[in-house]
Amino acid sequence: MKSIIIALLLLLFSGQTYADKVWIIPVKGAIGPAISDYIVREIEQAKEEDVSLVILELDTPGGLDSAMRDIIRSITTSNVPVATWVGPSGARAASAGTYILLASHIAAMAPATNLGASTPVQIGGANPAEGKKPTDSNEEQTAKDPNVNQDKVPANTTMEKKVINDARAYIKGLAKLHGRNAQWAEKSVSEAASLDAEEALALNVIDYVANSPEQLIELAQGKILNINSVDKPFKVQNPSFETRQPDWRAELLAVITNPNVAYILMLIGIYGLLLEFYNPGFGLPGVLGGICLLIAMYALQMMPVNYAGLALLLLGIALMVAEGFSPSFGILGLGGVTAFVLGSIFLMDSEIPGFQIALPLIFGVAAVSAFIIVLTIALLLRIRKKGVTTGIENLAGQFATVTDSFEQGIGRVQLNGALWTAKYQGETTVKPGDKVEVTQIEGLILTVKKPTQNH
Repeated sequence: MKSIIIALLLLLFSGQTYADKVWIIPVKGAIGPAISDYIVREIEQAKEEDVSLVILELDTPGGLDSAMRDIIRSITTSNVPVATWVGPSGARAASAGTYILLASHIAAMAPATNLGASTPVQIGGANPAEGKKPTDSNEEQTAKDPNVNQDKVPANTTMEKKVINDARAYIKGLAKLHGRNAQWAEKSVSEAASLDAEEALALNVIDYVANSPEQLIELAQGKILNINSVDKPFKVQNPSFETRQPDWRAELLAVITNPNVAYILMLIGIYGLLLEFYNPGFGLPGVLGGICLLIAMYALQMMPVNYAGLALLLLGIALMVAEGFSPSFGILGLGGVTAFVLGSIFLMDSEIPGFQIALPLIFGVAAVSAFIIVLTIALLLRIRKKGVTTGIENLAGQFATVTDSFEQGIGRVQLNGALWTAKYQGETTVKPGDKVEVTQIEGLILTVKKPTQNH
């Protein structure tokens, strides 16, 4: 009986391993602050929960340089193996995705996927961004010719050459870290080269072509991984897969870091504060405007913002507001609309889809602003054609009531609820209660006479 129990226990525990949790993190769309923050936190949590493997299921056109480097830094310092699987079929790991793929401990792609085109697009900005194949520059042409001395190649600009060289060195280092094809990795930067899955496997750019994460684990069994400069054999048996879902923080960050949302929040914030300053005491526009503006500033500082564009946008708003307070018959207003549109277009210093403000939104807001300005000008012109209806200039011809007897030609009358000193013109006398007609105003003294008709 004892031997049977021992055999059952051995059978029960023989198929189990120390760690068999496998997390799958879907990564879809442009690499930005929201995705970067989410992946970094997931990898940190995987360390705490004894996860044996983290798989990034990648499909991206590229992304921001700063966000990409945060992800790579988290991967290269992780104690938990991180595999990147470009899939399912039809997915891609373009630009920033190629860097992440090469930085991973295990690099795999599904059939009918591609990677490459890693040349930085944003040249000279504070946050270089990737994601689009460049034009045929001097760097690209000479990189195709191995006989040309690369050190003597004139870049389009000094900053461009610095950024290109930095990207080359960075991607070569990532490829060498796990024994992959560093020469092709450099070519993906200098020539924006791309490969499909089978070509990438043949050139030792990736480790495996796998149809699914399950097949990736089967193929990688026993592979020696370089984890924090220590070689460890990869072994995951009886894996338990869990597809991770973004938490509320990741979802919120994804919403507010959408350039269109951040743009709208900024406009709400600015106009809300202006309305509060124009009509203080109500409170709601100021509170709502302050909250929206702070959220927008938090989102914009995480994205590649062109400060010249931001200055133009703010100047445009200031000119449109000045048109409302000090009408100039359209000069300030139209200038403000022009500056507003140009500033909005230049605001996002990136050519990556997903990190630009939609043109219909820009022109829609500009059209509404222009309509308000035109409406204001039309009302001003209409008012200008009207005669004077208020003020002391309009008192002549009105009728007042005598309140005191006129002695020596001077007395007092009541007009529009106010008492006035008046001089009387005429031979007949008037007494309190009589109606008189105002003929002239000199300072604060009215000249009155007996009306021609009874009133």
